[in-house]
Amino acid sequence: MQKAHIITNISDIKEKIGEIKCSGLTLGFVPTMGALHIGHESLIERANTECDAVIVSIFVNPIQFGPNEDFSKYPRQLEQDREICSKYGVDYIFAPIEQEMYPGKYVTEVVPPALYQDRLCGKSRPGHFNGVATVVLKLFNIITPDKAYFGEKDAQQLAIIKKMVQDLNVPVEIIGCPIIRDADGLACSSRNKYLTKESREKALTLYKVLQAHNLDLLHPDIELEYFEEVELGQDKFFAIAAKVDGVRLIDNIRL
Repeated sequence: MQKAHIITNISDIKEKIGEIKCSGLTLGFVPTMGALHIGHESLIERANTECDAVIVSIFVNPIQFGPNEDFSKYPRQLEQDREICSKYGVDYIFAPIEQEMYPGKYVTEVVPPALYQDRLCGKSRPGHFNGVATVVLKLFNIITPDKAYFGEKDAQQLAIIKKMVQDLNVPVEIIGCPIIRDADGLACSSRNKYLTKESREKALTLYKVLQAHNLDLLHPDIELEYFEEVELGQDKFFAIAAKVDGVRLIDNIRL
């Protein structure tokens, strides 16, 4: 198995992308913050199936984290992530440092429409989706992919990215991929590794609430943030967010 090449600066990744494009190959892109799990693997596998070449970005984006959120604690495991990418034939991993992505003191931000971001996760995380949209657009401009793959677990994020691409005429096809769940039904998330065995048992009730549309099934120790039916563009879903022993989790069911 050939290991995926790690590239850390913009000029070098653009050079490799130029070679891909000159060869007439289609380019798939999977943007991530690392700590890859089977949900990410499903995105990478699909990209590899549908495209000639695949790039995965691994960048923990500081501007999408609030002041009291877990930026410094967010799991970083580049070598483990590299093994996963290599397993699925990823050509390049773009893993820039913060100064490479944001070299100046001030950053021009993308601001999604209020209708899309002033609810659900955006309501409790002001500025979060500005940070998400900004880094995703920046990555699109750097990577210039033909197709980009996102998980449907982050349903609000996916709707915002689709809207941004449409409104700003970004020449990339956005592919939403189904939520991947563990055997017990818990939606895969990089934050799941923070859960104890007892916490995980509590977290399983989130999916049960979504399936039955019944909040009475939520474990009493869980701190509910929201449970709503939402329609954003062409996307319609029931969504839930809650803190399980201090770990914030989200989930949804498409309608």
